[in-house]
Amino acid sequence: MESLKHSLRLKLAVVLVGITAGTIIIGTIINSIFLGNYYMNTKQEALVDIYDTLNRTFYVDSRGNVVASATGVDILRNNSYSQGAQMLVINTTGMEVLANVPIDDITDDENMMNRIKEIIFNINTSKKEVLEIATNYEMYIYTNEDTDMDYIEMFGELDCGYLFLMRVSFESMQEVVSVANRFYFYVAFIIIVVGIILTSFIASKISKPIRELARVSKKMSNLEFDVRYTGESKDEIGVLGESMNEMSIVLEKTISELKSANNQLQNDIKEKTEIDELRKEFISNVSHELKTPIAIIQGYAEGLKESVNDDAESREFYCDVIVDEAAKMNKMVRKLLTLNQIEFGNMPVEYERFDIVQTIDNLLNQVNILIEEKGANVDFDHNNIVYVWADEFQIEEVISNYISNALNHLSGDKVVKITVENRELVVRVTVENTGDNIPDEALERIWEKFYKVDKARTREYGGSGIGLSIVKAIMDSIHMQCGAYNTPTGVAFWFEVETSYDIK
Repeated sequence: MESLKHSLRLKLAVVLVGITAGTIIIGTIINSIFLGNYYMNTKQEALVDIYDTLNRTFYVDSRGNVVASATGVDILRNNSYSQGAQMLVINTTGMEVLANVPIDDITDDENMMNRIKEIIFNINTSKKEVLEIATNYEMYIYTNEDTDMDYIEMFGELDCGYLFLMRVSFESMQEVVSVANRFYFYVAFIIIVVGIILTSFIASKISKPIRELARVSKKMSNLEFDVRYTGESKDEIGVLGESMNEMSIVLEKTISELKSANNQLQNDIKEKTEIDELRKEFISNVSHELKTPIAIIQGYAEGLKESVNDDAESREFYCDVIVDEAAKMNKMVRKLLTLNQIEFGNMPVEYERFDIVQTIDNLLNQVNILIEEKGANVDFDHNNIVYVWADEFQIEEVISNYISNALNHLSGDKVVKITVENRELVVRVTVENTGDNIPDEALERIWEKFYKVDKARTREYGGSGIGLSIVKAIMDSIHMQCGAYNTPTGVAFWFEVETSYDIK
């Protein structure tokens, strides 16, 4: 297919990469604008927390002396070190009482002491930006002219009268922002590269089935209905592809039927309603089944009338054909009436307790002549007694249809096997015969009225395609199950009835 000028894959890649790049740029801008202030506010809050702890650590006892809590001192040093803060506390005589620098670090200790002196005597305070003024302390940004370093300083007096100075380097905050932004850009570059690769791969996966659908639709627009969507995805695209395949099949079938002048029947099938369709289907099937015997009867009757053959033997043959076809029509009509009564509930169900094994044995005796004609070997254990609850007359009809069906489709070893199996609440009866399997697509349709798997063979033994429909209608009327399945050697039909719990 010709490549699309505005590829969905390209658009998707551009959009996703654009969103990723935009998010990274916005994040960098926010990081540059607000991270420094956030970090500064965090340090200010940390200094205030240290001050509160410091104020609680040094207190005046009952004798008027200033004492310090050992635990509080340890907490102060740990907190100040963790926050990168320097701290110095002096008493009223100017002596150091607490510092967070090592004892041997004389330089830092002297610098802090000198800084307190500068504040007390108002020396070198020109480069100071006040951040907060409280009752007992003042917080501000201070620039050391000698080292050109910025600090956040807090200077004030504790409740006990001691002076204190705390400070944290401001230069580290600016470095953190700069390093964070550089690292952020490196990570962003890697994310964009990986994103482009992944986006290209994912977009290709998404666009491939869409291109396939476009190819299928273009073929369909040219009335080429043999093309199919072959994707295996189960998402919306897969559902759309399956719908297009189904649409292609339906369109091909519809056009074919329109060309064969059979549109009316197809429209009837598509526009069927629950009641009208049953009526139309019934009339159509009955007409089809009666058409052949009526034509045969009419043809042979006209032959007799016109004396096509004058000899008695030919006339007798003609009469036998007419009688045989009339008998088939009569048999089919009676079955249709029976089926109609069952489906519309006009045939009452009379439950009774009976031995189903004896019922099967009696039916086998009735069809013994047909069994011998077919050369069938019937395998049935009739020594047990199995009582069930059901309508015996209707169950006989079910078994009779199964046995007749088995004998009419017998081949191979010509074995008919009948089993009666107790399954606690129900008894399952299975009639299995050796012969050809039923196609899988026909297994569910064999219960439909007038459906015939092999029409030629059904016509040969006089079948009408109604027997199994009667079986299904009977089992539905008593709310029990029936079915059929293929075996390695033939086909098995089964049905279930309610057990009476008396099993010998």
